[in-house]
Amino acid sequence: MHVHSKLVFVLLLFVMASCRQNVQMKDKSPMDLYPGLFGAVQVSHLFSDSKTFPDCIPNRDPADILKDYEQQKTKSGFNLKTFVEQNFTLPEKAAENYKSDINAGVEAHINTLWDVLKRRPDKYNQYSSLIALPQPYIVPGGRFREVYYWDSYFTMLGLEESQRVDLIENMVNNFAYLIRTYGFVPNGNRTYYLTRSQPPYFSLMLKLLMDNKKLKSDSVLASNKDALEREYHFWMDDKGAKEGASLHVVYMPGGEKLNRYYDAGNWPREEAYTEDITAAAQSKLSQKEVYRHLRSGAESGWDYSSRWLSDGKTLKTIHTTDIIPVDLNCLLYHMEMMLARSYRTSSDKKAGEFMIQSAEKRKKAIVKYCWDQGSGWFRDYDWKASKMTPAVSLAGVYPLFFNMASLGQADSVSLMIQNRFLKLGGLVTTLADTGQQWDSPNGWAPLQWMAIAGLSNYKKEDLSREIAKRWSQQNIRVFNKTGKLLEKYNVMDTTLTAGGGEYPTQDGFGWTNGVLMKIMSRQKMRGVN
Repeated sequence: MHVHSKLVFVLLLFVMASCRQNVQMKDKSPMDLYPGLFGAVQVSHLFSDSKTFPDCIPNRDPADILKDYEQQKTKSGFNLKTFVEQNFTLPEKAAENYKSDINAGVEAHINTLWDVLKRRPDKYNQYSSLIALPQPYIVPGGRFREVYYWDSYFTMLGLEESQRVDLIENMVNNFAYLIRTYGFVPNGNRTYYLTRSQPPYFSLMLKLLMDNKKLKSDSVLASNKDALEREYHFWMDDKGAKEGASLHVVYMPGGEKLNRYYDAGNWPREEAYTEDITAAAQSKLSQKEVYRHLRSGAESGWDYSSRWLSDGKTLKTIHTTDIIPVDLNCLLYHMEMMLARSYRTSSDKKAGEFMIQSAEKRKKAIVKYCWDQGSGWFRDYDWKASKMTPAVSLAGVYPLFFNMASLGQADSVSLMIQNRFLKLGGLVTTLADTGQQWDSPNGWAPLQWMAIAGLSNYKKEDLSREIAKRWSQQNIRVFNKTGKLLEKYNVMDTTLTAGGGEYPTQDGFGWTNGVLMKIMSRQKMRGVN
């Protein structure tokens, strides 16, 4: 079959599938609003970034636009690009026109940038893919012009250092609003993200806000207990299954319940439409399986990494839903501990005890299935193959961040970080160089912080400080050269200004700003230059 014909055929299948799947969704995505037109625009590559068109705003009723498209598309002289330009308003990149003052220094830059990246409460537009949020929030920057779930926790770390607790509270309230509205926090506040979440950091956000509202910490927890419970239900809902896997839940051989990433959709992501079709065409799996794995990889936040690839190299072997990720289960351990705390605060002793027991069972299961004594590292577990995956990644530092590791395990993890992960510009994400952005040679702010704080929990201060020093120096070196703080960095070749990956490096950048502010604050407290 000719490549163009094949794409058209796949497109038709996708249109039918998405209409069946999304018909009952409260918020329609662009694919639902203008089927046919949406696919035609994406496969025609009118925009260099597949995310651009889903973020466009229709200038009038999509039904009228679609009607005109159907009438005009076969006529002589019809130009799809002109049609789109006449009927849609293109989105702007966040902070695209901001000019930084390098001479003012990086700290002043970040403090100024908070307001540049700040979005006021959204005005509802029934045809926009943007989900309106009731309170102000910070976006990451660049192509990421909406709020993102796990990004926001690391952004909040910087807001805390900038004494912007008001914005932290605003953003926590927005996430609670999303949970109460949809039952979970979507990947980002876009309708095309409503099939998945992201690493669940809401309980950590609550803890951060509570720490900054010391006298009102109990009221913060009490007012958000319902949201925390609903999010926990989203991750733990197994639809009555008692074995195997259902949604995000996997029943392990010993009867334990652990979790995986699992997107509810099995069609191409609207914001990465042609990329997903291409990946599916190269795989031996069915298209629906590939799309589910790709989407679930996006839910992990690590899109993409050798963690999710069965051959450790190529995207065509992605199998995300077969994997029990160590980081996800550590986050759910923290959620269980915070729920236990909320129940104790509300004098619900039985519920509190149940959550403590659930957390302890999870902790034991993580060690049982994910601790690799041979390598001295916490690794993901392939529940279908009944063995740990070969990938060695910085997800292995999460048990240290949450104080779940033994002293011996922390010693082994520390040694591994020192010998294999630590590079001139900070910590490399994995030990594999695949071309995927969540692999070597790239480093990412959130993982630097999880390692820095995790090692500090176990009194590995020298290594913790060395990572912080190397990462912050790399951030500041690039800032002094470009005036920007970036989404990710090449930590092995520090002569480069950015790390490579799935799409062009974005600037702004929320979680880099936040982690750098946190590191610089710690360095000041400890008298480090």
